Amino acid sequence: MISIASLAAASVLAACGGGGGGQDETHTLRFNHVLAESEPFHQGFLDWASAVEERTDGGLTIEVYPSAQLGVEEDIIEQIQGGANIGQNTDAARLGQYVEELAVVNGPYFVDTLEEVESLSESETLQGHLDALEEQGLKVISFNWVQTHRHFFTNQEVNTPEDLAGLRIRTPGAPIWQESVRALGAEPVAMDFGEVYSGLQQGALDGAELVYANIPGGNLFEVVDHATETNHILLINFEVVSAEWFNSLPEEYQRALVEEADRAGMETSQAMEDQIPEIKEQLEAEGMTINESPDIEAFREAGNAAYEELGLTEVRDQIWQEIGRE
Repeated sequence: MISIASLAAASVLAACGGGGGGQDETHTLRFNHVLAESEPFHQGFLDWASAVEERTDGGLTIEVYPSAQLGVEEDIIEQIQGGANIGQNTDAARLGQYVEELAVVNGPYFVDTLEEVESLSESETLQGHLDALEEQGLKVISFNWVQTHRHFFTNQEVNTPEDLAGLRIRTPGAPIWQESVRALGAEPVAMDFGEVYSGLQQGALDGAELVYANIPGGNLFEVVDHATETNHILLINFEVVSAEWFNSLPEEYQRALVEEADRAGMETSQAMEDQIPEIKEQLEAEGMTINESPDIEAFREAGNAAYEELGLTEVRDQIWQEIGRE
C-alpha cells in the first residue's frame, strides 16, 4: 500500500520538475542560454515559454535564464546528462564532443538558407545521430534556431581565402570551428566572445568571424573596419534537455515543448534575418566598409578541407543527398 508520506514526496518531486506522471502534475524546465536579454533569441525563448505554458494550461512552465545565469554551457550539459530539469541553447560543435558526426552541422557552407535548415528534419542520417545523442542522455527538442550567417570582420580588405593568410581570426575552440577557419585561409584563435574587443584593440587578433548582430552588440565597429560577407556558416543552434526528464513528461506536454520550440525558433530566426539591412546601415554609418561580393566560390571550395580533415565529408554528402541539396 502506498503511504500518504510517499504520495506527498511524489507530489513535491513533480512540482520540482522530476519524475513521471500524468497531466495533473506540474513540470518546470529551467532554460539557460549565454546571450544577453537584449538579444533576439532571449525574446524568442520567452515567447516559447509563454506558448508552452498556455498550451499546457500551466502544467509545463519554462523559466528562461539569460547570460549563463545557471552556469557555463559545458557544465550545464553535464547536468542535463544527469537528468536535471535544465535546458541549454547550444551548437553542433559542442554536441559533436558526444556524437562526432553532429559537428558537421557547423561546417562551412553546410546549409545556406532557413528553408534548408527546416529540411534537415527529413534527414534519416541526422536523426540517427540525434538518437545516438539521446542514448547519452541528451534530447534535442529543436534545431530551428538560426543566428544568421557568419562573416569575417577584419582591419583589411578580404576577397579570397588567400587574403586571410597569416591573419589571426577569433573563433570558438571546438575542432569544427578551428578547422573551418583554417580551411578558409586564416589562423584560428580560440577566445571567449567577451575578450574579442580587447583582443582586437591590443593586436592579439587581426579579426573575428561572427554574425552581424554581434558587431553593434559588442561595439566591435570601434576596433574593426571591414566586413566581408563570406556567409561561411549558417549558425544553427540546438535546444537540448535531459532525455530522462523529457520522457517523464506526458506525451501532450512533449509535443507542446517540441512544436512550440520549432515555431518560435523559425520566427525568431526570420526576425534576425530581417534585421540585417538595418544593422549594416548602422555599421556603415560608423565607418565600416562592407564587401558584399567576395569570391564565394573560392571560399566554398576551400571549406571542403575542414570536412576532410575531420572525416566528415561522407556524412555531409549523405545528409545533402537526403535533403536534396547538391
